[in-house]
Amino acid sequence: MDFNSRRITAIIENALLEDRATRDATSYACIDPNQRASATILARQDCILAGIGSIARILDVYAALDGAVTSHYEVTTHPEIFDGVRLHKGQSVAVIRHNARVLLSCERVILNFLQRMSGIATLTRKFVDAVSGTKARILDTRKTAPGLRVIDKYAVRCGGGQNHRLDLSDGVLIKNNHIALAGGIAPALEHAVRNRRGSQPIEIEVRTPQELDDALAHGAEAILLDNMSPEDVRRAVERCAQLERRIPLECSGGIRLENIRAYAETGVDFISVGVLTHSPLAVDMSMRVVPA
Repeated sequence: MDFNSRRITAIIENALLEDRATRDATSYACIDPNQRASATILARQDCILAGIGSIARILDVYAALDGAVTSHYEVTTHPEIFDGVRLHKGQSVAVIRHNARVLLSCERVILNFLQRMSGIATLTRKFVDAVSGTKARILDTRKTAPGLRVIDKYAVRCGGGQNHRLDLSDGVLIKNNHIALAGGIAPALEHAVRNRRGSQPIEIEVRTPQELDDALAHGAEAILLDNMSPEDVRRAVERCAQLERRIPLECSGGIRLENIRAYAETGVDFISVGVLTHSPLAVDMSMRVVPA
């Protein structure tokens, strides 16, 4: 993840502006402008870390917004602390030495990034662990927080998952509404093959064995098995294994930690899980600030 990219910089800048970080009334009123401090970020629960690179970038963007020359800072982490590593409760994530006012003004934004991203990574790892030993790979979806998709999807990778489409331009995925408007599976696939850009793969959503047969008969290159039972998914895997060409199979809909193993053991290639990004629980972290 390039935290210096324009897209990430814009997200961080919006977060600091939202919090009016450069207009922190409490820190301005209570803290000497020249005071130095040391801040330790702690994991308050076991988790998978994501977003460590955001800390320095938040401080840099704050300095740009402040319009004044801020004092030099240091962000120190242990060599074994990096995105994707498993942290234990009470473990130090990073130590920041900086101007005390700046640390206090950036505290919530720093923790918001780390807690959300680590929450997504932690949940993703649970799903990845649940399918261990099978061929299934865990995919995310576009069910992300508005404006935060790039960091949400990065956090999925930190947890061991894989990204599906980043946005609507990334590939052709024909879903039930496209099928309804196009007049059926056959015309939807025919239009897609004729109008796709370059060599974009064409995936189509099916919900019944009959729809699967229709999709295969009309040239589908990948299949999304939507809201099917594990047994139906197993039959679809067996059906596609008989074909001369390989058809990647993905399943989605109603997938939870409690049932994902049953889906993975069908032999399906991918399992997409919306809960990874649409409703993750933030990891509990804290920042302790002391005079330096």
